[in-house]
Amino acid sequence: MPENPLNDQKPVDFDSVESRRSSASMRRMTPARRLYYFLGLPLLRLINWTLLKTYRLQPVIGAEHAEALLQSKAVSAPCYWHQHHVVCSAYMRSWLRRGYKLCFLISGSVDGDVPERIARSWGAEVIRGSANQSGALALRDQQRMLKSGYSIVTTADGPRGPKYEFKSGTLLMARIAGVPIVPIVIQNSGDVQPKGDILYHPGTVEVEVLPPVDTSEWSADTIDKHVSDVRAMYLRVLEQDPGSKKRPAVVLTDVSARGARE
Repeated sequence: MPENPLNDQKPVDFDSVESRRSSASMRRMTPARRLYYFLGLPLLRLINWTLLKTYRLQPVIGAEHAEALLQSKAVSAPCYWHQHHVVCSAYMRSWLRRGYKLCFLISGSVDGDVPERIARSWGAEVIRGSANQSGALALRDQQRMLKSGYSIVTTADGPRGPKYEFKSGTLLMARIAGVPIVPIVIQNSGDVQPKGDILYHPGTVEVEVLPPVDTSEWSADTIDKHVSDVRAMYLRVLEQDPGSKKRPAVVLTDVSARGARE
């Protein structure tokens, strides 16, 4: 009987970041690229530090919502737009310094290797993957980390956009675990990064933490409606929703008592 060629294939290590890279991309972590990233890491940190120094950060709006989480150490799902990542990730670092356990979801592509090293240098955990390439694996890892007491930090629209289009992955993750979504918004983001401009400019920015949104009663059948509702919260704060400039009504959760479901 002829041998089955499939028996000669090595088993796939699904915990390896290599298994989560896009098969369509030809970019791989070659020795030359590894050296490039090694040398570029200090430069990226310097650029990030310089950008933050050009911003005038106002007192955090809604700081009481963040303080309740930091005091209780309750598990949650902080979420912000990808375009606000520079300021929001620095703000998340302040949570880490308070002893709050955070885990960042970072792309499995080779471009995510440097951000992973930066996040780990802050004391955070990291999950590599994305909804496009490794959705099931990333969701599995997120549930593991949530049950271990880590809050998962994600960007609502992802690195590929479309800009300000809320993806369902974050809400699905939070719904399964029964943890609250914590929307975080940067006000005046258009001043520091005008529309169509890839460069950042000095300016005044305000971080706003919205009331945590309870996901415990959500169902899979209504997830699309919840995606729309949470997205509207962000856009109303940014005054991009022509329907209303009023702050949306949200369902608050007792963040001092709620954590990841066992």
